[in-house]
Amino acid sequence: MMLTGKTLLLTGAGRGIGYEIAKCALREGACVVAHVGRTQSKDVLFQSDSVLALTGDLSKPADIKKLWQNALNWKHRIDVLINNAGVYVASPLDPHSAWENGWEQNLAINLRAPANLCRHAIQHFQQSNEGIIINMSSRAAHRGDGEDHMAYSAAKGGLLSLTKGIARNHASTNTVAYAIAPAWVRTQMAEAFIKENGENNITADLPMREITPASDVAETIIFLASGKARHANGCTIDITGADYVR
Repeated sequence: MMLTGKTLLLTGAGRGIGYEIAKCALREGACVVAHVGRTQSKDVLFQSDSVLALTGDLSKPADIKKLWQNALNWKHRIDVLINNAGVYVASPLDPHSAWENGWEQNLAINLRAPANLCRHAIQHFQQSNEGIIINMSSRAAHRGDGEDHMAYSAAKGGLLSLTKGIARNHASTNTVAYAIAPAWVRTQMAEAFIKENGENNITADLPMREITPASDVAETIIFLASGKARHANGCTIDITGADYVR
């Protein structure tokens, strides 16, 4: 098993890609600190002795600090930080209040929260002289997003830059960092859009004619978390089914 003896801190573990990551990590022998948002999950997965489920509002720095400390107190070390939690909040040009709200929420959850957790992780990894950070970005970070979601793509672009900076500046203490940039992924968040627009209409424009399953993203992240790709440090892995190829 690839993750035996490793402890992972995973945000946004309650559903979608995060839930699949948690399942795969447990299969591979990891202990998982699973951040499940503001409400404690009742799912049987999070009742395992190998899981510590924690809540917290990632828009609040105090909650982030508490999340990190509680995670560290459990096994007294964290080997891998996976910043998966994110929001997709519209930031339309009008009204101004919606524009401001969209920017605030996207920056708070999609950039500042992972940045703060990265800070805690880097300081911890400097002491242990090893560690892995995996940040969930998006295809939108490369190509931009629609007019109502420019704040989202800007925040995800910032996360890419942060990941590269971590990789370049902290490799000497064996801290490595990767970014994942998915496109269409089948999650609970996407299902409403799929239902509204019709799956056939969506997949007709996709080279593989299918929406990426969340498990594809999870399996990639688990491999990176294993430490078997250290010299991919700083890279961004696109998981788009060839829908966006750089």
